[in-house]
Amino acid sequence: MNYQVVPKQELKERVAKLQQLLEHLQYDGALLTQHVDLFYYSGTMQNSIMFIPKTGEPLLFVKKSMVRAKEETPFNIEALGSLKNLPEQLLKKGYLFRKVGIELDVLPYNQFVRIKKVFSDTQFYDLSPTIRLQRSIKSAYEIEMIRQSAQVAYDAMQAVPNLLRLGMTEVEFIAELERFIRVRGHIGQVRMRAYNQEIVLGMVVSGDSATVPSSFDGPAGGEGLTPAMPQGAGWKKIEKNEPILIDMAIAVNGYIVDQTRMAIIGELEKELEEAYQVSLHILKDTEKQAKPGTLWSQHYLNALKMAKEAGLEDYFMGFKEDQVKFLGHGVGLELDEWPVLAKGLDQPLEVGMVIAIEPKFTFPGKGVIGIENTYVVTEKGLESLSFAAEEIIKIP
Repeated sequence: MNYQVVPKQELKERVAKLQQLLEHLQYDGALLTQHVDLFYYSGTMQNSIMFIPKTGEPLLFVKKSMVRAKEETPFNIEALGSLKNLPEQLLKKGYLFRKVGIELDVLPYNQFVRIKKVFSDTQFYDLSPTIRLQRSIKSAYEIEMIRQSAQVAYDAMQAVPNLLRLGMTEVEFIAELERFIRVRGHIGQVRMRAYNQEIVLGMVVSGDSATVPSSFDGPAGGEGLTPAMPQGAGWKKIEKNEPILIDMAIAVNGYIVDQTRMAIIGELEKELEEAYQVSLHILKDTEKQAKPGTLWSQHYLNALKMAKEAGLEDYFMGFKEDQVKFLGHGVGLELDEWPVLAKGLDQPLEVGMVIAIEPKFTFPGKGVIGIENTYVVTEKGLESLSFAAEEIIKIP
């Protein structure tokens, strides 16, 4: 595994696409500040601000590190001194900025107030939906990056029988998994766009510990190690005959594959085994139904219908008031990208979208059962980017 920069042509195509959208919106340009969006369009995650005009070359204003930014981006760079000088720097380059798009979904209010004060004659508009929709359509390069993450996820599942031991704590198990994937390229960070949502690797939890609710917007919780991180792996010891949920988000070169597999030391009780088969059935049915043009919402509603027919509606994607109302979510540089397979989101799937689909059931006092794969939408339908075996990992 080598240090890898984003190809120059890839970045130029992304910027060109955004410029087409800016032209359609009749904006003079886009002012980008969020580090993931900066990386997506510039190829660097240095401390900077990027201005992309609707025509012409973008400009990256870098605070730190200029040296790293020059190595990682093909675009023009200038030192970012005081923010108040930014309009003057843009004027010198001949840029217009009367109407500008900006990422209002993630930009802190105080920072926005400062920018508005500096750009006193500029009208700002929320460009977040436009950026998120563009980023939801993955290029061949991005899909290859996700495949690399999927390979590490596959290798990790192959290693589970050698890493998992009776009586070890959940945190000991996740530490073994994290070491395994880190030395194979996982960046050690799972980025999320949503405010106050954060996660460490994923939900690697066992038995009733997995059913402990948390603030995280997902079907499994976990007690965690402390109220300072009240989710995921905790101090509980892994016991015999209890379901072990291995839900991991792995990011090689920044691109995430989200995958869930089940393991058990001993035997899984019949009710939970049957629920796993329902999860698998929902997953396979979604694979068949999810084609370009189908609505995001219909796949969640169909999964909910299947769970109800199996008598498991009350346990689907959580339990009672802690149920979450989605079946799947987009992944890429962030874990919570578009599309989201949820009620009320009546937008169509498009070729190139990448989705993690995760039908799961929460049984209080027993555990969380389910499976998750990451898929790319092709012209023919879903193609799985996850290729780890889907059977429950059973350890005698």
